[in-house]
Amino acid sequence: MRSSVLNSKHIALGSKLDGDNWNDMHVPWSYSSDAHAEVVAVRSAAGLFDISALNLVDVSGADAENVLNSLVAKDISKLKPGHAIIAAELNAAGALCDDIMIIRRDATRFKLSHGSGATRTNLELLAAGKNVNISTDSDTHIVSLQGPKALEILAAQTSCNLAELPYFSFIETSLFGVDVTIGRGGYAGERGYEIYSAAKDMVNIWEKILKCGQPFGLVPASWNCLELTRVEAGLQFFPFEMPEGDTTPWEAGLGWAVDVDKVADYTGKEAVLKSRAQPRVQHIGLVCQSVVAVEAGAKIYKDGIEVGVVTSSSYSQYLMLSLALAHVKPHYSEIGTKLEVIGSTASCSARVAQTPFYDPMRLRSHPEKYQG
Repeated sequence: MRSSVLNSKHIALGSKLDGDNWNDMHVPWSYSSDAHAEVVAVRSAAGLFDISALNLVDVSGADAENVLNSLVAKDISKLKPGHAIIAAELNAAGALCDDIMIIRRDATRFKLSHGSGATRTNLELLAAGKNVNISTDSDTHIVSLQGPKALEILAAQTSCNLAELPYFSFIETSLFGVDVTIGRGGYAGERGYEIYSAAKDMVNIWEKILKCGQPFGLVPASWNCLELTRVEAGLQFFPFEMPEGDTTPWEAGLGWAVDVDKVADYTGKEAVLKSRAQPRVQHIGLVCQSVVAVEAGAKIYKDGIEVGVVTSSSYSQYLMLSLALAHVKPHYSEIGTKLEVIGSTASCSARVAQTPFYDPMRLRSHPEKYQG
């Protein structure tokens, strides 16, 4: 098991650190505070999450770009230094096998952030005999500051012009006088920043961010809060949104993570491009007529015929709606379609709804796209 250096802080906040672990690390699923109240803080001010359980891998060397281009369906040769990309990583059959973010540091150095899938194994197979070094980064810790006050909280504490940092860009800078990498992004549907630092510095960074953010309404936020906000924001999570086991990007709503005109070969290329024309299911959002969350795995019916399954769900007190992400047969995916959800904890009528449920135009996380 891995351990976050922030565990003592999580325990002091009421976490038992005894729930399901992720990537061999116990995470703070809950604090003494109410997760729904934490959501309000994230939406109105800011929340600070410990996301150190992500797997980090450094890839470098003369062949690093070619190896990564063989690994994913996005064209890594187009990725500029200081920028990151989310890419579909596939098996030979064209099915998703991990979620992965690739950060380009310079011409020959990359950092990968990935979940619980097959990235490390796939990397080692593709790197065999190549001029490339692969090493697990087990020291770096990551905290994610999410919310409309995130920029205001951090801007005065760092040596860079954080306001000018584009979405999904990264900069090596200092924060509270400590060397860090800051990336613009997150998983809550808000403007946010992810701070990468050495383990020895992270407790100090956590404490100082919370202290600086207190006048703005910043709170430490649990993973239950993160789950609530990511469902509201309609964001997929591997492997929850891939319940078929051989789900393609087109079926998981991740077609944007494939460059269909990419020239270079990559694992699963022929299969995934062929499957584009024949998706078995469509990724959708559901608003459910229920006062509780329906369960992941609940079956979806139309006129008594099973047509899909719930992949993720929550009851959003912020929106006062029971929400779900789901897979249904394409014929039933049109917005407004009325369906029935049948589960062991809740059964109800539902309708297909636009996602994201919260901030449909993503004005909060991408304000620059709509300026001018």
